[in-house]
Amino acid sequence: MSDRIIPIRPLPERRTLYRVAVRALCEFTAKVGDLDLRFTPSPTAQEGMAGHAMVVARRGAGYQAELPLSGEYQGLQVRGRADGYDPEANRLEEIKTHRGDIARIPQNHRLLHWAQAKVYGWLLCEERGLDEIDLAVVYFNVLSQHETSFHESFSAEQLRTFFELQCNRFIAWAEQEREHRRLRDLALARLRFPHAQFRSGQRQLAEAVYRAARDGHGLMAQATTGIGKTLGTLFPQLKAFAEQGLDRLFFLTAKTPGRRLALDALATLRAQEQAMPLRVLEHVARDKACEHPDKACHGDACPLAKGFYDRLPAARQAALERRWLNQDGVREVALTHGVCPYYLSQELCRWADVVVCDYNYYFDMGALLHGLTQLNEWRVCLLVDEAHNLIERARGMYSAELELGRFQALRRIAPASLKGPLERVQRHWQQLQQDQEAAYQVYPTAPDLFVMALQKAVGSVTDHLSEQPAGNAAELLRFYLDAMLFCRLAEAFGPHSLFDISRSDDLGGRVLSTLCIRNMVPAPFLAPRFEAAHSATLFSATLSPARYYADLLGLAETTPWIDVESPFSATQLQVQAVSNLSTRYAHRDSSLAPIAALMARQFASQPGNYLAFFSSYAYLQAALDAFVGAHPHVPVWVQSRQMDESQRQGFLERFRSGGQGIGFAVLGGAFGEGIDLPGERLIGAFIATLGLPQINPVNEQIKLRMQELFGADFGYDYTYLFPGLQKVVQAAGRVIRTQNDRGVVYLIDDRFNQPAVRRLLPSWWRVDRCRLPLR
Repeated sequence: MSDRIIPIRPLPERRTLYRVAVRALCEFTAKVGDLDLRFTPSPTAQEGMAGHAMVVARRGAGYQAELPLSGEYQGLQVRGRADGYDPEANRLEEIKTHRGDIARIPQNHRLLHWAQAKVYGWLLCEERGLDEIDLAVVYFNVLSQHETSFHESFSAEQLRTFFELQCNRFIAWAEQEREHRRLRDLALARLRFPHAQFRSGQRQLAEAVYRAARDGHGLMAQATTGIGKTLGTLFPQLKAFAEQGLDRLFFLTAKTPGRRLALDALATLRAQEQAMPLRVLEHVARDKACEHPDKACHGDACPLAKGFYDRLPAARQAALERRWLNQDGVREVALTHGVCPYYLSQELCRWADVVVCDYNYYFDMGALLHGLTQLNEWRVCLLVDEAHNLIERARGMYSAELELGRFQALRRIAPASLKGPLERVQRHWQQLQQDQEAAYQVYPTAPDLFVMALQKAVGSVTDHLSEQPAGNAAELLRFYLDAMLFCRLAEAFGPHSLFDISRSDDLGGRVLSTLCIRNMVPAPFLAPRFEAAHSATLFSATLSPARYYADLLGLAETTPWIDVESPFSATQLQVQAVSNLSTRYAHRDSSLAPIAALMARQFASQPGNYLAFFSSYAYLQAALDAFVGAHPHVPVWVQSRQMDESQRQGFLERFRSGGQGIGFAVLGGAFGEGIDLPGERLIGAFIATLGLPQINPVNEQIKLRMQELFGADFGYDYTYLFPGLQKVVQAAGRVIRTQNDRGVVYLIDDRFNQPAVRRLLPSWWRVDRCRLPLR
């Protein structure tokens, strides 16, 4: 099927008021029954296309495939392509591919398939003046290549009645949506900036964002922490909605605090009208929204999946009437109507004007919002918050690992039918280990024989899961998903990625290895995502240098970059760069006592709350021991490994107005960015590192690849220097949050005085050198 949903939008050149694809019409009006997410692999897109082609090839010479059909009813244009029509038999076919036992195709899916066939049947009867037609839903098993057909004859009058019923159901909704859009755009045209004046630099940012949305191009905006970036980007984007005919705005964040800031800013804007007709949705991860994590996602196990599609229309209507749909709001509506909050939220992504969510919902390989954008041909704008994080997050999205220890554990419990395919993978894996000359080794590409064996194993697991969807071990499902991703990335392998093998010994002396397709440059994967958007604004306090981010993220060469004027002055932040102390690994032991003395001296001269950042937990612990040993009277609190949310909150609550003490943290961790400690809650920071990534075999390989792709001068900078200084500037940005704040930052390492490093520090800083007494 090649149906596409066309955005609900007035068409002034014709009397048609709305257009919708057959598939979209039927999914909206004819989907009933349970939510059923039992893991049963469906055919891939390639298998589906091949299956359709095989069915068509079996038909007679006069068979008409991919038949374009359209019709209208009360201003609604319905169109699509029917899978096939046999004029001699007067039979129209809806072809569906599947795996495994046909009896496991749920009844609500079958009803949806018949609804599509009936709508196509009427469109054909109307176009060709047919009084009746034979309809068939053909199920093609991609494993056995066997067809199962279900036939039924209908009169044109029966099909017309069915068609009009679906159209009437949809028209009522479409008219509601058209009116919502009209009122939304009128309200956004009236929208005013919610404060008496912009902060310094905030107007510059807002104007640049508005121009990007108006002209349909990207933007990179570097703006100091505390400038009000969230409001300064949301306001102009919303103002551009009506003028540019925009459909959706996606505010994409790396962490929970970013979502909260966006929702706070949107609440401020919505407060201008008592009933602001702007639908705002906070879409959260499934594990955070699930009400019954101990239950499977199907009607036989979870009460919120039972009859989900029967109750969805009422829940959807109630949610959209509410308009403000943060996580609590979605949950309240969902539980009132007895449906799953997470999958209600997924449905609401189709109808919300603004969706606030994590990066992965637009950027990863199976991203929900990108898929909806493509399917619906939406004009969307992206706001990418704290965009410096996107490089590492995207690298993770487009990387895949397979661990030998986990794989061998799976082989021991695998069903008998999978023993052979998994054994072939094992043999090829062992051969790779035997050929490996070093503990860490990079190969030109993923070895063909191993990938072929893995693909066959994935096919075998797919067949097994299709035949036996229940009772499978979690390890099998995990391997299946990891192996599928590995195979997909192997097919897309290129200079943007590495294939490497890391070998190690376990406690029993066995040799284990990890195979990794490791993405280094996400640009080839991200560029199409940016191109699919009308405009994309990436903003952060650290987006310098521009070329680094444009190269790695795949932004167009013409993407403008602005450095927004800071609202802060150099007199607010005293920046001291220590010129005679090294925090390099070889010098760390000798650095501990001078750093402890510096921190104690600053605390004594100006008591208050400070943060001290170190490059690793080991260095942090050594510095903490030295400081507490020499200055036990100063209160301290410490970041620990794997802190949960309540522990992180407890750490932050120690930074209260009027408090005194030093929090010890790891640079680049949870407290190095995304936290807001204004005024007396934080008056200074000690940063005892350049934040450079560890020199190890993986990073050295990344450096070599960066040199190959971007030039010999950029290998070190792209791999080490730029990522490290980004963390330093983010950490320092915790100190000055408002125009009334005052504070001090100590940059503790002699390299902070190098010109190449100084150029990466904020232009509004005035950095003074200082020397520490060394013992």
